[in-house]
Amino acid sequence: MSSALDVLVEPLASPGVMAAKLWLPFGSACDARDQRGAHDLLASLLSRGCGPYNPKELADVVEGCGAGLRCDAQEDGLLLSLRSTLEDAEQLLPLLGWMVLEPHLAPDQVALEKNLTLQMLQRQREDPFHMAAVAWRGLAFNNGGYGHDPMGVEQDLQNIERQQILPLAQQLPSGQSVLSLAGSLPEDIEHRIRAMDGFRGWPQASAEWNAGRLNYGTPAGERIHLESMDTEQVVLMLGQATVPHGHPDDLVLRLLQCHLGVGMSSLLFRRLREEHGVAYEVAVHYPQLMGPAPFVLLAATGMERAELSLQLLLQSWDELCQTTLSQADLTLARAKFIGQMAQGRQTCSQRAERRVQLRAMALRDDHDQSCMEAIASITVDRIQETCQRWFQKPQLSLCGPPESLETLERVWANRHP
Repeated sequence: MSSALDVLVEPLASPGVMAAKLWLPFGSACDARDQRGAHDLLASLLSRGCGPYNPKELADVVEGCGAGLRCDAQEDGLLLSLRSTLEDAEQLLPLLGWMVLEPHLAPDQVALEKNLTLQMLQRQREDPFHMAAVAWRGLAFNNGGYGHDPMGVEQDLQNIERQQILPLAQQLPSGQSVLSLAGSLPEDIEHRIRAMDGFRGWPQASAEWNAGRLNYGTPAGERIHLESMDTEQVVLMLGQATVPHGHPDDLVLRLLQCHLGVGMSSLLFRRLREEHGVAYEVAVHYPQLMGPAPFVLLAATGMERAELSLQLLLQSWDELCQTTLSQADLTLARAKFIGQMAQGRQTCSQRAERRVQLRAMALRDDHDQSCMEAIASITVDRIQETCQRWFQKPQLSLCGPPESLETLERVWANRHP
């Protein structure tokens, strides 16, 4: 039986530094319905004492080496990250194994991290971007795994105690995990890593593990959500859940993301900022997920410009299905895509994280290179066909003052009665 830990190594000519990324396939999409935020809380606890180190000793070891160690909860998994010099790598790498196999989860640390997370959630209630995004998730995924922010929901988090965290920690080694190392690496580290302290007890792959078991969520009945907030700012998010990373249509949508939202030559920047001056921020949100990824147009504006901003967003969305891109726009989108791919592979940390992501998603190591070659064959007609397939039922989340929301709701109703 093979190990549940897949090890990837990429030696690079770096100035004596290395990065390690350990992916565990248990993210916020695995949160139970009444424990939304449990995996994020677990992630924050893994670096609060593990193996032979209590929280203070662990911090002293990492900081004494000038290294960085953290764990983040994402929708699809937990990502443990270590950054260190080559000289300290063999001392610090075992920490990643101990964080998974021997986390302390001390009661005082559970209470501390829980209180810190609750404070962060309370502060985010004052952020219109966050509130609009949370509401859009609810529209697109309802009560499914993608239907809440990885940090969780305040009322659920208040009821999560150590006894709910323990079983989540115990299952971490059972999933098919991936460790990726990049940079200046210790000699023969790929074969020696499993014998290191911390990794020595890593179990074999479980026959019961099933990575495709999750319910990511399905759209709610409503297609618009109004989040009232005492502010002069209005945040608009318009979009639809689409496809997983690596899906045949994913590359087309990535080109669309570049066309619509990357750089000052993008459609949204030109239309909403340069031509009409109505929005001070525009973007396209299209994350790389194992499940149906949101494709969302975002704009932030003032009260007096909110109505025109929404009309322009709706116009831009409708045009995707009704008209084709020009060849010049497609050529520019291809150039932006290639530039983004190159920019995302500049550091050891970026390269290690991308390799671990591809392996976790069961994609080939040369997936990115294949994509850069494949974009030449994507035509404007195929882009329009993809839009017609995935952009027929957009959902709108609005956050702002009540008087603006009433006007915007009427604009939406006229387009989508």
